[in-house]
Amino acid sequence: MKRAILLSAKDTVATALQAVLAGENVEVADRQNRICDRLTARSPIPQGHKIALREMAAGEKIIKYGQVIGQSSDPIHRGDWVHTHNMESLRGRGDLV
Repeated sequence: MKRAILLSAKDTVATALQAVLAGENVEVADRQNRICDRLTARSPIPQGHKIALREMAAGEKIIKYGQVIGQSSDPIHRGDWVHTHNMESLRGRGDLV
């Protein structure tokens, strides 16, 4: 089983600690290394990239490190790779709240 880390309890994404293939099961651990979620990757996710922990509609804010890092440009499903193809930055727009 592959692993991902949840950096804050507020986060809507976790970070893959190794490359994940579509269909692989992923254990999500918190910063104390306690397993807090398990999910199946819907798409390949490169090491160090984000995996969605929940369903998100287009326009929803994406949270990592307990902070808004952007918003979804398309609907995102639990287990999806979250990156520039389905999220956009809010930096410089005053929307990071």
